[in-house]
Amino acid sequence: MAPPLRILYLSAEVAPFAKTGGLGDVGGSLPKALRALGHDVRVFMPAYRAIEAGYPGVSSMPLQLNVPTGSGLIQAGAFEGKLPGSDVPVYFIAQNNLFNRDDIYGYWDDAYRFAFFSRAALALTESIDWQPDLLHAHDWHAAPALTWLATAGQANPRYRDVGSVFTIHNLAHQGKTSWNVFDYLQLYTHSLSEEAYGEVNFMARGIYHANIVNTVSPSYAREIMTPEGGAGLDGLLRYRQGDLHGILNGLDYDDWNPATDQRLAAPFDAGTLEARDENRRALQAAVGLPQTPDIPILALISRLDWQKGLDLMGYPIHLLMNGYSGPAQFIVLGTGNPQYENMFNQLASYHQGKMAAYIGYHAELAPLIYAGSDMFLMPSLFEPCGLGQMIAMRYGSVPLVRATGGLADTVRDGITGFSFYDFSTAALWDTIQRATYTYNADKEGWRRIQLNGMSTDFSWQRSAQGYQQLYQWAVAQKRYRG
Repeated sequence: MAPPLRILYLSAEVAPFAKTGGLGDVGGSLPKALRALGHDVRVFMPAYRAIEAGYPGVSSMPLQLNVPTGSGLIQAGAFEGKLPGSDVPVYFIAQNNLFNRDDIYGYWDDAYRFAFFSRAALALTESIDWQPDLLHAHDWHAAPALTWLATAGQANPRYRDVGSVFTIHNLAHQGKTSWNVFDYLQLYTHSLSEEAYGEVNFMARGIYHANIVNTVSPSYAREIMTPEGGAGLDGLLRYRQGDLHGILNGLDYDDWNPATDQRLAAPFDAGTLEARDENRRALQAAVGLPQTPDIPILALISRLDWQKGLDLMGYPIHLLMNGYSGPAQFIVLGTGNPQYENMFNQLASYHQGKMAAYIGYHAELAPLIYAGSDMFLMPSLFEPCGLGQMIAMRYGSVPLVRATGGLADTVRDGITGFSFYDFSTAALWDTIQRATYTYNADKEGWRRIQLNGMSTDFSWQRSAQGYQQLYQWAVAQKRYRG
């Protein structure tokens, strides 16, 4: 059994407190799975406005921090809570000028905000007299802590043997800013070849300074070492490839369980798949489509963004709705780029009675779509991990995906879903045709694919074991190599 570690978990997002995507999902689930393995994991995140306003279960600590910066000592406070359903502590760094704002991101001083967060989190560990063995930093927002730990922190015996792991959730977001941020952090270090003159790239810094680097799927770890997938950092990633790993994200089985999900019209499991028919009818009624039996319902739940491969979808949807692969219905739920919102609204208007588009976020409709649809589309250009395909499989909806990143690692063509490689409308349409043909002509084969997907293990327990191994390597590397 692995010895327990004291893990400082640093993230800009942690569900349910603050979440815009997969980063928050991981923050709300992985620490609980690590705690179940016996580790003393403590989560640190900013106290955004909604949290400061009195989020349930969050209490103030009688603690004020004086955080050293190049602008002098800056005062901050701290709140403490627990991850829901666990005893994992969550510490919220409160600084009104930096975090008491309407949104999490999108401000001119984001780099300074998260640099302060990193420095304040380390200072807070001293104030609560808790000595971490390992720092686990997530995405560029937490990378300043890695830079400080590897440079100025080495002068402090408290941090000299602290190992570090840096998890890349999305390489496209890199936290580029002015070199002046190092004056703010009171750091004196050299520039990296990946940084333009006078620029700091916190994503590059995290990759460079961490003992171990990982991404959220094995395939994405390979893809980001290529010029096509490396977002300008492929050279640095190839340099670190001996310490670069891919661990697939997990799925929170408490949140996503079709047998206990009260949001469904009829809960079900692998032994009661016929109950999906009731969810199908409830879904059709909810979105205003005819309750036609025995035709495939295809669905898309997504952030409406170019990364998701939405540019491929217009023509195949026209073909699908015009019956070129037989009668079908199509449902879209999502929000994002107005270009894609308009595209799906126009398609739904043109194909009334066959297609429904819900632009926005609808927490109650999403589970019903997973439980009532037959196929789930994810034709992403790139996908570091992806969560939708895992939920779809768990709920018996067969995923149709482009084989990239985590989609390639989770969906086995013809076994748990259908996949394609070329990023083209022709490849997507061919995959839709293969899937709808199987649905219509091979009911036994279709049910087998459903059951294979439902039985696949995407638990966080499996993922946590992988992270535990990375932590052990990082701590050993730090202690024996310095």
